[in-house]
Amino acid sequence: MPSKNFVSRIVPDIKDSASQGLGEHHGRGNTLPRNAVRSLSYKEIIFQVLLHVVVFIFYSYDRRNPHIESYQVVFFLTYSMAALVINYFLLPRFLYRNKPLQFVGWTVAVIALVIFLEEAVIEQIYFPDTRGQRFLGVFFSLWGVLPVITVLSGFKFAWDALRKQQEVELLKSTIKESELKFLRSQINPHFLFNNLNNLYSYAIEFSPKTPEIILKLSSVLRYMLYECQEKYVPLSKEVEQLENFTQLYEMQIEERGEVSFSVAVNQLDYQIAPLILIVFIENAFKHSQSGQSEDIQIDISIELSEEGELNFSCKNNFHPVANTENLAHGIGLENVRKRLQLLYPNAHELVIEETDNQYEVYLSMQLTQKVRNELYYH
Repeated sequence: MPSKNFVSRIVPDIKDSASQGLGEHHGRGNTLPRNAVRSLSYKEIIFQVLLHVVVFIFYSYDRRNPHIESYQVVFFLTYSMAALVINYFLLPRFLYRNKPLQFVGWTVAVIALVIFLEEAVIEQIYFPDTRGQRFLGVFFSLWGVLPVITVLSGFKFAWDALRKQQEVELLKSTIKESELKFLRSQINPHFLFNNLNNLYSYAIEFSPKTPEIILKLSSVLRYMLYECQEKYVPLSKEVEQLENFTQLYEMQIEERGEVSFSVAVNQLDYQIAPLILIVFIENAFKHSQSGQSEDIQIDISIELSEEGELNFSCKNNFHPVANTENLAHGIGLENVRKRLQLLYPNAHELVIEETDNQYEVYLSMQLTQKVRNELYYH
């Protein structure tokens, strides 16, 4: 029978060894390649081989007799075969399919078979005159069999749990990216529809501002279609297009009011998720123009602190009419709330205040620098 005190020596060392290997695999997170399942199986084989070698060394090592005996190999092979049945047959067939009772029953049967082989066959061959003459009891046999099988099976269960967690994280990342693309696709047609209507009105009147509108609209659309495909864009580029966007709407107001657009951004190495702030600006213009024909006041401010905290405010006045109630709860604002939750969880604060004739939006976001992003993703 194996030594009773080998468990106290084996568990800490095995945990340290295995945790290092699993930690390296887990550290790659969502960057699994397409053939991850195939490569993972090779890694699992290597891990299992190393695990068995380490366990066998601790199982068989004795300072008084530092040699490997043949009976130790036979005993350990019996335990390895039992662990193989539990790991690759009982675990996936019963435990992972929510059949715990069947798993426990078959596991007990496997362990009982191992004890029977030890007492009735192996010990009779190697120790016919000593240990093979009498059965010392179930608990004594379990004390020798159970620790080894538990270690070998326990690390397989941990390996499977780690792989499943990686699959879940990869799925979450895929879902998040798909949702972001969907929300972004809803913003582009919304903006295009509104501004084409404005362009049509100027074209009918043969306004000299039409070429300027076309030029700015082309710049904004080019930015949306070709430069906003990345998760983050340079803050300076986003601010530039926000200014073009504001000027497009400002042309519609003409002498009916005043638009203020102020920017205080000195650091050029920060990035921002595209097409977030534009929704609030568009909403401000629609909110103001829908209910009043004069005294329109729109104030837009963008500031960036040295620590990378972006402070955005957008204020507009309006006259309450029947169709302005829905402007504060439209699809654009709902989408931007979702995008903020996805891209800046616990790193933003959005406050929207509405009085009888004033609508104010305050948004603070903690941005990241471009250099840091590149180092992180590469």
